[in-house]
Amino acid sequence: MKNVPTLDIRRFDSDRTAFVAELGAAYREFGFCCISGHGIDPALIDGAYKAFEHLFSLPAETKMKYHVPGSGGARGYTPFKVETAKDSEHPDLKEFWHIGREIDRDSKFADVMPANIWPEEVPELHQYGYGLYEALDQLGSRVLRALALHIELPETFFEDKIDQGNSILRPIHYPPIEQGTVPNVRAGAHEDINFITLLVGASAAGLEVLTREGHWLPITTTGDAIVVNIGDMLQRLSNHVYPSTTHRVTNPQGEDARKPRYSVPFFLHPNPDVLLDPVSTCISEENPNRYPESLSSHEYLMQRLREIRLIA
Repeated sequence: MKNVPTLDIRRFDSDRTAFVAELGAAYREFGFCCISGHGIDPALIDGAYKAFEHLFSLPAETKMKYHVPGSGGARGYTPFKVETAKDSEHPDLKEFWHIGREIDRDSKFADVMPANIWPEEVPELHQYGYGLYEALDQLGSRVLRALALHIELPETFFEDKIDQGNSILRPIHYPPIEQGTVPNVRAGAHEDINFITLLVGASAAGLEVLTREGHWLPITTTGDAIVVNIGDMLQRLSNHVYPSTTHRVTNPQGEDARKPRYSVPFFLHPNPDVLLDPVSTCISEENPNRYPESLSSHEYLMQRLREIRLIA
């Protein structure tokens, strides 16, 4: 069986043509690739994970102080069994926290990108959580430069479309699964909403991607590799040249089911006013424009948050 490849992003500087070709081929085939050689300090990742474990270990009533009803979980805490995968009957077995971009409160995007919430009980969250946010934001920008070249766009095509992006760092806690059979899974089969997702800490089993042949393919990483996958907004912008692939997080078996699982995806979003119209280089007779009606990234985001029951 084919496997999702791991590519060293340092080759973007040393072996650009081959790296871009291999990266593009991986995304066309799987919608997923593992990226190594990214240079993010392991101490930053370890410190962030410790801060997230501290955060989720707080009493439920303390965490609920930071839940903002009606916000769609845009910032702060979202409790267990709230988010539900599109078309799924059962909610996911997870709780999570959202950290967003720090912007000036007089920014034109301030009404749709609220201020972050920093819990007083976890003072280290700001340093490590936002430090990891910025590191993944920079790495995501490098991946998008390579993807732009692969579809014959200027290397800097995405730069002014993500510099104020409504991106989210989402530390997730999947608690130990209770005894007995549960109908829910840790994260139901879904596609991501955004441009690309960068997942730190996929070393524990559970993440699976649906191949074109209809098989569930497990993805685990080794070393410093980070899983990076295409989201629906980039699928739309690329007119499906880059597929947003269905994936899920399955429930572990045996003793592993009694252990918590943590993961930290970074959802790289475009600026809220970016139009998600397919680019001309991805439109052809064989692949006609699938999206003739313009839609902004913020309009698209609101549609999708309703579908997954994060907003009414």
